[in-house]
Formats: sequence, structure tokens, C-alpha cells
Amino acid sequence: MKLDLEHGVVEMAHGGGGRAMAKLIETIFLGNFDNPLLAQRNDQACFTMQAGRVAMTTDSYVIQPLFFPGGDIGSLAVHGTVNDLAMAGAKPLYLSAGFILEEGLALRDLAQIARSMAAAAREAGVFIVTGDTKVVEKGKGDGVFINTAGIGVIPDGVAPSGERARPGDAILVSGTLGDHGVAVMSKRENLAFEVDILSDAQALNGLVAAMVAEVPDIHVLRDPTRGGLAATLNEIARQAKVGMELDERAIPIKGAVRAACEFLGLDPLNVANEGKLVAICAGDQAPHLLAVMRAHPKGADSAIIGRVIQDADCFVTLKTAFGGTRMVDWLTGEQLPRIC
Repeated sequence: MKLDLEHGVVEMAHGGGGRAMAKLIETIFLGNFDNPLLAQRNDQACFTMQAGRVAMTTDSYVIQPLFFPGGDIGSLAVHGTVNDLAMAGAKPLYLSAGFILEEGLALRDLAQIARSMAAAAREAGVFIVTGDTKVVEKGKGDGVFINTAGIGVIPDGVAPSGERARPGDAILVSGTLGDHGVAVMSKRENLAFEVDILSDAQALNGLVAAMVAEVPDIHVLRDPTRGGLAATLNEIARQAKVGMELDERAIPIKGAVRAACEFLGLDPLNVANEGKLVAICAGDQAPHLLAVMRAHPKGADSAIIGRVIQDADCFVTLKTAFGGTRMVDWLTGEQLPRIC
């Protein structure tokens, strides 16, 4: 039995545990994710890890559309899992990947998703070592859902965590905000802009490794995904029981993204990112950390955007470009559904 990757579709038999399922896994998944641990074809991956602190994460990806400018659900699943580990200062090592496939999904689309995952894993230096595949009836899925888990190791002396933000700390971001959310929305709504807006989805473990090598005592690392920068900083403020003051003029946002947000009625601070991080460190270490971030290709547009302050109300405020001040609150509903 040979899969027709050009014209074939996912069938219920591909989840039935027989020859069809074996051929699907062998052709699309094993063929792309090949590594010594996965090649053992067991129901689990067994490996030895160095002594020390271990980071583990899990996530699920349900984005629509499956393919968007700058990436797809496959590369997004790898990037998101790698970044969740990196935000602990960890070196990501191994990933798992579970696929829920809808009957009727084009095999060529599934193959492209697998290729994207494989390429993203290679670029990040991680291995997809185990996984699972299920098929649901047509109309009971949304093309494909992907669940991942990741594991990594944390270097000694590195311990970023949300509750460690302290008054006097500086708040930094690694680049322009809102790119991912606007790219997905433009594809979803068939919108065209004068300048192509691409998702910023990328693995940040290399950038983080450079940062913690130079400034090991970074207090907080977080990637501002769903809910964007606004939700991320509000979460941290409540964790650490502090307030935050931001400078609107210092926050890097591409002109095309800002214009698109104005057109769509969105606040770019609420828009999702998939390849940027927030770092909070002691104020006197911020200039050095900023220089380290800007020296890395994935942090070239980094900026110091504000500071942590004493505030029992845990408010996040923004000094606007016009000199006023406004609250930066998180959303109470959905702004961009199904963004990751």
C-alpha cells in the first residue's frame, strides 16, 4: 500500500491500528521526524538526562487557518513548546507530538505540516521522540489538532519565575509586537495590506541561552502569546504583587502592524506573538542585557519598554505618546479566537 500524498485524504482506516495507519505513520511522521530514539518505534522514548533541574511543558494547537503567512500549525507547535521550555531558562531537548486528524484532511497538507515540524525541530536543536495519531469522523475535528509535550534541562544558577519581579526592575521585549496575530487574522479574513505581514513564530532557545550566559539572574522570562503583552504583564504583576509602568514610545511595533490593528479595531498590546519574549531583570543589569539581546539575530529589535514599581493594586499602566497615562488591562473576552 502506497500513500497518494498528492490526491489522497485522511481516512478512518488511518486511525484504526492496521496497515493503513502503519503506512501513514511510516511515510509522513517517521519519514520526517527520523532520529535514533523515534526509530526504535516503541510506545515511549527512553533516554538518559544529565543531573540537575528539569523543565517540562505541554500544549495543544488548534489554530485556523492551518497555514498562515510565515508558518503553519506544525512549525507553530514546535516553536511554542520550545519557547515554553526556554522561558524557564532551559535547554530544550525532546518533544512528543500527538495528532488528532479529521477524516478528509488532504494528505499533502498533513505531509507539509510534518515537514514544517521537522524543519523547526532541526533549527531549534530538539528531537521529536514519541507521539500518537488518532482520526475522528469528518465534521468532528478541524483538520488537525496537535498536542505536544517538551522536556529540557535548566543550567545551574538560572531560575526565572513570574514572582521574582521586583520594584526597580527593568522590562524588556525582544522585538516588534503583534506580528503573529495580525498575520493570522489577515489570512483568516482574506485581508491584503500594502506590506506583507508575516508571523514572528520562531524558536527562542538560542536567544535565551545567550541571555542567561551573560546575565544568569534574569528575574522573569515569558513569551507573550495569547492575550499579548497586556495579558503577560498583568499575569506577572499579580504573581509578584507589583505594578508596572510602560512607555508607549519605547514599545517596538511595525508600522504595518499598527496600521492593520487600527483598521481591525485591535490594540496591538493585546495581540498574540509567537516569537518574542519579555524579560525582567535588575535595573542596573538592563543595559548589558539589552546589548546581548540586540547582538543576537532574534533580538535585533529588542527594547527596554518600562519598569516595575511598588503598587499594591498590581496595575499595569502606559505613558502614552501624547503624555497621558492609561491602564493596560487584559481582555475579558476573545479578541482573536483560535490564534494558536
